[in-house]
Amino acid sequence: MNDQFFMRQALVEALKSSRVGEVPVGAVVTRENQILSRGHNLAISKKDPTAHAEIVAIRRACSTLKSYRLPECDLYVTLEPCAMCLGALVQARLGRLVYGALDPKGGAVQSIMNFPFEKTNHRVEIVGGVLAEECSKVLKEFFQDKR
Repeated sequence: MNDQFFMRQALVEALKSSRVGEVPVGAVVTRENQILSRGHNLAISKKDPTAHAEIVAIRRACSTLKSYRLPECDLYVTLEPCAMCLGALVQARLGRLVYGALDPKGGAVQSIMNFPFEKTNHRVEIVGGVLAEECSKVLKEFFQDKR
């Protein structure tokens, strides 16, 4: 398995959120090339500002593993995470973050800020830009349809 395969699985999740009127962001958590959990944005439908795709997927993975730590896991998400989600990645001790499109309005890896990993007690390996065009296209089409 590779990063593109798992990002395509995250894109499947993004389309689920789009169908219910949520901003189309999807995520999957993997361990040893197996998908542990899936998540997509649910903030609007759950009336929960923390129900981002990443948080949903992390919560489900923690539940599956019966642990609040995910050190040997990777998170694939279609959009550059915000500061809240990056904080959750650090707290969960995820090993790796792979994201697709940049988020010029909320991305905390490189777009609007650089998350201060050097000051935290855990560093996450980060790979950005995987299937960026496909991930960006899903978002652009969603917002064009909204207008």
